[in-house]
Amino acid sequence: MVMSVLWRQLDGDAVHLAPVLIQPMAADDVAAAVAEAAVAAPTNAVVEVAGPEQFRLDELGRSMLAARQDPRSVVADPDARYFGAKLGERSLVPADGARIAGTRLDDWRARTAGGR
Repeated sequence: MVMSVLWRQLDGDAVHLAPVLIQPMAADDVAAAVAEAAVAAPTNAVVEVAGPEQFRLDELGRSMLAARQDPRSVVADPDARYFGAKLGERSLVPADGARIAGTRLDDWRARTAGGR
């Protein structure tokens, strides 16, 4: 999903991303969480899930572009939108009590040939 966010924020050779926290989760971990929720007893509540590490969105964008050897730059832009929404510092991280998945970014990258 991070890559789709990058392409939506592209302005010439620069990607504008808000300098907010994000806690990305590997797709395998998302699938496992959905499967677990599907067979569990109903909770009548929101179940938040997230990856084990927090990053700033703009720093993660730089890291993802570097892993792809993409020369574009990332601009930390507090006014940049995320799928049209203006973000607060903690808009993209879960509240206390979230289910935290185990796959760290470096482990995911190792499994996916550099996170490409």
